[in-house]
Amino acid sequence: MNAAAPGLPMAVPAEGLPARVRIHEVGARDGLQNEKAIVPVAVKAEFVRRLAGTGLTTIEATSFVHPTWVPQLADAEELFPAVADLPVELPVLVPNERGLDRALALGARRVAVFASATESFAKANLNRSVDEALALYEPVVARAKDAGVHVRGYLSMCFGDPWEGAVPVPQVVRVCRALLDMGCDELSLGDTIGVATPGHVGALLTALTGAGVPVGTLGVHFHDTYGQALANTFAALQHGVTTVDASAGGLGGCPYAKSATGNLATEDLVWMLRGLGIDTGVDLGSLVATSVWMAAHLGRPSPSRTVRALSHQES
Repeated sequence: MNAAAPGLPMAVPAEGLPARVRIHEVGARDGLQNEKAIVPVAVKAEFVRRLAGTGLTTIEATSFVHPTWVPQLADAEELFPAVADLPVELPVLVPNERGLDRALALGARRVAVFASATESFAKANLNRSVDEALALYEPVVARAKDAGVHVRGYLSMCFGDPWEGAVPVPQVVRVCRALLDMGCDELSLGDTIGVATPGHVGALLTALTGAGVPVGTLGVHFHDTYGQALANTFAALQHGVTTVDASAGGLGGCPYAKSATGNLATEDLVWMLRGLGIDTGVDLGSLVATSVWMAAHLGRPSPSRTVRALSHQES
């Protein structure tokens, strides 16, 4: 494993940015859910363990969806107990009350529901309208909160939709407000097809805070389809966001949005944050080594530019 020259990237803080960012690592769940070949549960468990060894504190482990929806995650009951001893947060996705039951039975302390800002994606992903999906999640969130479990609300298509095109900012704000009002502890604003640009990110965050949504409850989830993920992340940091979703090695997309390619690579994010003097607690060398290891199991090099630069992988 090669490393950058000593002192690189040079830390040059920018005014008005947070001192620390919490990375919400999604590689083990969002990163692997689209793989055509089933990844063995032992490999997934080792991936999570290696990620935990890099200093990441929040690692999304799996999803308790029905196996026919996402076959790659059909091993949730086997995987979660294999990593539950790790000293990190291990959130899991739950699509309904049955999924919540499965997660709670295994001792999950953090769960996430996933909603849509647009009717078209709600229909494609959940086979419901936006409001019907919200109604479905009300008892899920209520029961989770009664059990003392932290709830995250994912919101897809916040910046654009492959069927509907541009998504009005007030439409996104309404659904965010509904998720918070039903009890979600935090929200993740998803750029599912990667079409956001920095000004749009700033406009949405300004509208959300103007609607009484505390910036501390917001995380951002950018895809790098058009090469904008880091620029969009920087814009979010300028508006006070301190939680950023990323995927080790840049793995992942969305099985219900064919144009959703490439999560923001955790390594690329850590390189930028290190250069800004922002603490993440993550050891970049260990993270790169983990992604190179996972890439070998998947049979292809990581798309992360930072992984390639620091490991001299060839595309």
